[in-house]
Amino acid sequence: MGPEAKFYQQIKRNLKEFSFIRIENSSLLGTPDLLVYNTSGHFCTVELKVTKSKKLRFSPHQIAFHSRHPDNTFIIAKTLGPLPSNTSPISMYHGSRIRELAACGLALEADACGLDACGLLLNQVGSEA
Repeated sequence: MGPEAKFYQQIKRNLKEFSFIRIENSSLLGTPDLLVYNTSGHFCTVELKVTKSKKLRFSPHQIAFHSRHPDNTFIIAKTLGPLPSNTSPISMYHGSRIRELAACGLALEADACGLDACGLLLNQVGSEA
């Protein structure tokens, strides 16, 4: 099992209140990895990234998808390896920030840090009035 598949299993184990559907799609390039159904009955998508450095790699198709669909899309990144103390290995960003994230990597301030905070942000989808 690859690092992204292991990360997906970790997310499923820790955020049980959500319904996660793993999307394996080779015909629509750039489609995010997960379709998520939150506790409010709303859908969003999540792109998973695992890295050993502060850089994140995105295909042009992934950048195009998130640029075209800036609402209710997210990117969750997991850093493997040594981290400064008090730093979460898991960071979440709104999909609308993909160009900044591609340019700045994990130096970009996250919208949520840690799986619990990611869950809170996912649950906000659909609650905006």
